[in-house]
Amino acid sequence: MRIFLPEWTPQESILMALPEKDTDWDYIINEARRQYERIIKAFTDCGVHVTLLCKDHTEAIALLKACNQSLISYITDINYNDTWTRDYGPLSVIKDEHLRALDFGFNGWGLKFASDKDNLVNLNLSLKNYISNKTYRNERDFVLEGGSVETDGEGTILTTTRCLCSPNRNGGLTKREAEEQLQKRLGASHVLFIDYGALEGDDTDSHIDTLARLAPENTILFTGCRNIDDSQFEELIKLKAQLTSMKNAQGEPFNLIELPLPEAIYDEDGYRLPATYANYLVTNNYLFMPTYRQPSNDFLAMQTVKIAFPNHEVIGIDCTTLIKQHGSLHCATMQIPVNLLRK
Repeated sequence: MRIFLPEWTPQESILMALPEKDTDWDYIINEARRQYERIIKAFTDCGVHVTLLCKDHTEAIALLKACNQSLISYITDINYNDTWTRDYGPLSVIKDEHLRALDFGFNGWGLKFASDKDNLVNLNLSLKNYISNKTYRNERDFVLEGGSVETDGEGTILTTTRCLCSPNRNGGLTKREAEEQLQKRLGASHVLFIDYGALEGDDTDSHIDTLARLAPENTILFTGCRNIDDSQFEELIKLKAQLTSMKNAQGEPFNLIELPLPEAIYDEDGYRLPATYANYLVTNNYLFMPTYRQPSNDFLAMQTVKIAFPNHEVIGIDCTTLIKQHGSLHCATMQIPVNLLRK
């Protein structure tokens, strides 16, 4: 029996990868590194440990000199294509009372981007003894990104049809086939598929962490839209309606909490970027919320999420650079539960 661990399971570190000149961040590399310095400083100021993939130890330390160095572990001997550790980092389960780090296949969000190095990160973490052989499990015959699945830790998994049934991931699974894989690999006993809510500019085929997040006490936080003139209004209204009709494993409706939708943010070519407040990160004592220099919306989102996590302090982090590469805070981080990494 496998139990897929929820994000609020006790953690020992956050896995991140520093932007490098040979990645898609190259055109704004200095701005991108300042963004990561901003995130890592916010984490370490709150006592949150970071495990950082990087190419140059000395360069990384210089960048992060204002951060608490005792709370950063640098890994310099593992290559990567990009910085979105949420989608290629290990997924953690408990099997027969033992912690396991599952290494799924990663193919650049359905063959959209280069992923040959990202796809080997977990394997290399094991081969280089950052993750023990007893903990590591090879699930690489199945493509699955961390941002595409949410769990309550009690057998329920929330995901999206667009992503899990994408033809460029596992050949185009039916919902039933995808559900069987989640049951087999993550111990799911109750799988819920979202069919609506795709955000404009989203490269992931509707990752669940842009739309709806499971929380304790039978709760789902979701991205809403109150502006009927917004081009995303119809999709997000359908998302809300579908969530309203869903039931938990006991046949009960969920407690739904609606997060605001950020005002539209566009790239230099006029294309909308997939900004969302659902892309927050839960740690042991803090919840880190992406903000977008929209004071009213940022404040409302931070206050709203407290309803679901009343014992967490909510910290906002400006993620206006992350969104330029179509991701946000949750996408750039992967929580590592206690005892997963070697000391």
